[in-house]
Amino acid sequence: MSIAYFDCFSGISGDMILGALVDAGLDFDKLVGELGKMPLEDYRLTRKTVTRQLIAGTKIDVVVRTSGGEEIIEGPGEEGHSHDHGEARHLDDLTSIIEDSALDAGVKHQAIEVFDQLATAESKVHGISKQEVHLHEVSGVDAIVDVVGACIGLALLDIRRVYASALPMGRGFIHCAHGVMPVPAPGALELMRDMPVYHTGIEGELVTPTGAAFLKATAEAHGVVPGMVLKKIGYGAGTKEIPAHPNLLRVCIGDPLDQTRPH
Repeated sequence: MSIAYFDCFSGISGDMILGALVDAGLDFDKLVGELGKMPLEDYRLTRKTVTRQLIAGTKIDVVVRTSGGEEIIEGPGEEGHSHDHGEARHLDDLTSIIEDSALDAGVKHQAIEVFDQLATAESKVHGISKQEVHLHEVSGVDAIVDVVGACIGLALLDIRRVYASALPMGRGFIHCAHGVMPVPAPGALELMRDMPVYHTGIEGELVTPTGAAFLKATAEAHGVVPGMVLKKIGYGAGTKEIPAHPNLLRVCIGDPLDQTRPH
């Protein structure tokens, strides 16, 4: 049994989580094989090594084939928010996709919990039930692959306990399905409720709704690194360049020393 600490010094998003886990040793071919158990078509997962301010990391992209045969990379753009070209799904639609898969029960449960957290936050922001919410930015193929892939990664690496650092907040505005929204997006900010956050002054979104929901569903606590015998380190690269510091998510994986938790 291992524990993982996500060091979110540049924020966190679904593709960065996958990149960090693969960089730390998650078998990419096994990940792709497990994702193939879902009833999703016309996409492929790619990986490449990139550098962000001289630090090497792994960049994961979800390449989707459109109805016209064109291949596009979906996911967070330069603004950080997801630009998905697929249909807007409801929570029940996402739950059905996951439940109808041949994935392990534990992975299904965890992935559904992440999307439930997303829907709950959006329902509070828009004042409607979570079943009514159209999950525009977080219901496309890229978001489903990111969320389910992250849960698969935890299972394959035998990570049973997750911790994370405090979360950095950017500033400015983003363009999304609901129009122009302040940074952090209201849904992402709602998901960060009860989490430690701090202002960076950086323009743009650093913590995406998918990243925040993953931590909401999996992280036991936020703070300093928990006591562990460090075994693996991984860096997951974001899409945009941030002049202030490398746009990477760092994960530290190890064996727990004791029951000590960060505070």
